[in-house]
Amino acid sequence: MLVDVVVTLVKIGVLLGLVLGVGAYLTWLERKLAGHIQARLGPNVVGPFGLLQPIADGIKLLTKESIIPRGADVPVYYLAVVLALAPAVLLFAVIPFGPGFELFGREIKPLIADVNIALLLVFAMGSLLVYGTIFSGWASNSKYAFIGSLRKAAVIIAYEVVLGFTVLGVVLLAGTLSTVGIVQAQVERGVWFVFYQPVAFILYLFCMLAESGRVPFDIQEAEAELVTGYHVEYGGMRFGAFPLAEWYLNVMALSAIAVVLFFGGWSGPNILGPLSPYFWFLAKMFGLVFFVLWLHWTLPRFQARDVTEIAWKIMLPLALANLVLTAVFLYLFGGE
Repeated sequence: MLVDVVVTLVKIGVLLGLVLGVGAYLTWLERKLAGHIQARLGPNVVGPFGLLQPIADGIKLLTKESIIPRGADVPVYYLAVVLALAPAVLLFAVIPFGPGFELFGREIKPLIADVNIALLLVFAMGSLLVYGTIFSGWASNSKYAFIGSLRKAAVIIAYEVVLGFTVLGVVLLAGTLSTVGIVQAQVERGVWFVFYQPVAFILYLFCMLAESGRVPFDIQEAEAELVTGYHVEYGGMRFGAFPLAEWYLNVMALSAIAVVLFFGGWSGPNILGPLSPYFWFLAKMFGLVFFVLWLHWTLPRFQARDVTEIAWKIMLPLALANLVLTAVFLYLFGGE
């Protein structure tokens, strides 16, 4: 038992270091990508090619004065930051980055929690995002922040419902809620579920953009209207925690879950020997991350009214129809 605890703690440490480090450098990648799309340079001063810019930004945020607004609910004000970061990080706990391997006579699985209800935990963590958003707006004692938090909460609730029904089609095909089991089902069939569930994948992409506050669903941070949205009253590193969690950690986590659900997880040609599964998983994940970043700088945003109407009136009926058709197909043909 002690060995298992040590192994788990090492996994958590490695995962936290990699996730937070990559999340920080995604800020550099996005600014470079945005600069390329908009015919400007992006970060190019701090370090070669601007590669030290995320470190400079972190130092600036750590040393910047952080003022708590007058009349704020201080415990809830701090709790909102935790509820913004924690769910985004916890999503990575159930993501299998590759198949298990043997080390010193023990089987090591490249994920923290191999549970048979992993997708339920994903939905639970996604639902917690509502609390972080609402708490930050309410505790800040600011009308602008509160308006932004209500708009974001409406989007999260609407698209969480759509996401739940969208993923159920994959669950029916795989016959399990385990992320490892879903990948293994695709490996055994030799077909990625995106070919069985193309409509579900498109709906999932929309839900991923909405939950991570990405264009065209970034109504909670329409700067011209809401002076940066629900976290406007936060400063210093607490201010930096919100975009880090929402724009980058959430995007990475939801992209990784999309790879598990629709793209066969770590499956792919054996081109790098034992490292091939990890290479293919990360290549698929960062391919989706790049798509989200690219989309952010090429589309206009929707109006707040349109975002929720699209979820309830268009995407939810499509998700339900896809689920029913999947169930009928499996009933008639036995999943073959």
